[in-house]
Amino acid sequence: MKLREPFTYFVDRSLGRGLVVEALRAAKLEVHVHDDHFAQNTPDAEWLVEIGRRGWVVLTKDKNIRVNALERVALIRANVACIMLGRGDLTAASMAQIFIDALPLIQRVLRRFALPLAASLSSAKSIRVLLAAGEWLKPPKELK
Repeated sequence: MKLREPFTYFVDRSLGRGLVVEALRAAKLEVHVHDDHFAQNTPDAEWLVEIGRRGWVVLTKDKNIRVNALERVALIRANVACIMLGRGDLTAASMAQIFIDALPLIQRVLRRFALPLAASLSSAKSIRVLLAAGEWLKPPKELK
């Protein structure tokens, strides 16, 4: 299954509700923020299911989804698309700029690959698809 367009984006707690959200909304995207829909302490496995049901794209810098076995299973069960920043040590302004500059690349991935989907955005010019159609790709598929 693939997502319907236009895509709706969900910004998780790790990205906050400031510059990243403002930049995405300024780009005329429909953006929802974690704390507007869920309590701060809602487990990822719980909100991921709801985001999958709504057909929204998760944007995060949370690396646990890539390495934590329980979160990997939750991601697949939730049937979501998740775009992760490859680095978590960036400023909010840098994160916002990467997401904005990479929008054409992100949308290309969302159109091309079936759910559940996970991809790591290393810069505005490169994205690695880690999970597509519920299968972890070895090696990941890199698009530029």
